[in-house]
Amino acid sequence: MADIVLKTNNITKKYKSYLAVDNANIEVKPGDIYGLVGKNGAGKTTLLRMISGLTIPTSGEIELFGETSIYGLNRSRMRTGCVIEAPSFFPYLSATKNLEYYRIQKGIVDKEVVKDSLKIVGLQDTGKKKFKDFSLGMKQRLGLAFAIMGSPDLLILDEPINGLDPTGIVEFRELLLKLNRERNITIIISSHILGELSQIATIYGFIHNGKILEQISSKELNEKCRRYLSLKVSDAAKSTVIIEKRLNTNKYEVLNDNEIRLYEYVDTPEMVTKTLINNDVMISSINQTGINLENYFIDLIGGDHND
Repeated sequence: MADIVLKTNNITKKYKSYLAVDNANIEVKPGDIYGLVGKNGAGKTTLLRMISGLTIPTSGEIELFGETSIYGLNRSRMRTGCVIEAPSFFPYLSATKNLEYYRIQKGIVDKEVVKDSLKIVGLQDTGKKKFKDFSLGMKQRLGLAFAIMGSPDLLILDEPINGLDPTGIVEFRELLLKLNRERNITIIISSHILGELSQIATIYGFIHNGKILEQISSKELNEKCRRYLSLKVSDAAKSTVIIEKRLNTNKYEVLNDNEIRLYEYVDTPEMVTKTLINNDVMISSINQTGINLENYFIDLIGGDHND
């Protein structure tokens, strides 16, 4: 497999005077679960529609599995499964009948693929139950079964957890992790709920007003959002010796002569204060610091809370 599954180069979509996606650059590598994060109307769906071939970009370039030509992209998209917006299923047909219809439409010869796909998403026992009688969670699972019928290398999902109850979200999340780990499927998933994506994403792309503001790995993001105690002390060098010997931790960093970040004892600052003072270190301030992922995104887009 190529080193890069997907790369966009200044991809743009303009509708008359409205710029839906503005020079967006993202990069997805094999095995990634790429979380595309943005508020409603930020440009997530338009970007995914361009990647999947449902919308033609106004300008820019898409590279998919190493292909950039129209012919090459169309061929590469055969290795892609996607659910963008709500999939269209026949309300009076069962899960099996719906997928059988799309199997024929997709030109998939193997008839077992329908049964296999339903089993993967946990819908193998729905029998003759009609789609119109499915719960939202079941409908989302059927959409996923539709997307994986062709054994894709890349899965593109637009807001798949939107509207699910907490149990449904957990089940869907576990299902995606299973597909990623056991079948080596690279996944792009969009959502405006960063807290949910944080459970599965390995890399994030933050989009706002059609622009990709930042692309960052989950490890880097967690470091940026990491909680710690910010200490201002009379003697940083002496304090670190005490922290290591008396508090038995080396999870700290010294910013300057009198400021330390301590990444343990965040919820018990009184223990740190007592230990340092008892060893003749003066503390001018001690604060719990750090932000959650949602606040990080809000700060990134400039504090705009509105959806």
